[in-house]
Amino acid sequence: MNIFRLCGDMLHLVSIMLLIFKIQRSKSCIGVSCRMQEMYALVFCCRYLDLFWSYVSLYNSVMKIVFITTTIFLVYLMRYKAPVCQTYERSNDSFQYELYLLGPCAVLGVIFCDEYTITDMLWSMSIWLESVAILPQLVLMQQGREVENLTSDFVGCMGAYRAFYILNWIYRYFAEDYVNWIGWVGGLIQTGLYCDFFYYYAKSKWYGSRLVLPGAL
Repeated sequence: MNIFRLCGDMLHLVSIMLLIFKIQRSKSCIGVSCRMQEMYALVFCCRYLDLFWSYVSLYNSVMKIVFITTTIFLVYLMRYKAPVCQTYERSNDSFQYELYLLGPCAVLGVIFCDEYTITDMLWSMSIWLESVAILPQLVLMQQGREVENLTSDFVGCMGAYRAFYILNWIYRYFAEDYVNWIGWVGGLIQTGLYCDFFYYYAKSKWYGSRLVLPGAL
């Protein structure tokens, strides 16, 4: 464990807590993509199957359980829990990840894996799936253009989490000779998808205004 990974984990946790706080306080999930949360639920379930047979540390196990349960809880809130589910923008949150992303990510997971075992292929698939999991949220925000502060902070924390994980990989490469090409490529793709958002996010914070994205898709 190093400071960069710890900061990344904490930023990821903060992003989830911000989203839960926003939804519970406002009883509304307007502007939040449930489809993104569904993708992350798939990511965590595929990646953390080793919870059933592998123990690394208490921290590691607790974080895995927290990420799985909180993400599934968010999906439950937006899909089924009244009055929150009544505000869910089903028609706008329409990015069909199951059509465009699941298949290609599954194929990449099979092609790029260290061992041809179910768990390793699912782990590899989860890396590729996470790299594009932000797309439903970005598409939804682009449609609305003006983004609520807590929603933009949630996405900002998600992007910052990935940035710290890249620093973690750089540190581990030089300190431990650690190499993880699949994770590195997936992380760079994910970070690249955040770049345009981060420009407007930083601009809104600098001027103290609400985040407004350029023209709708």
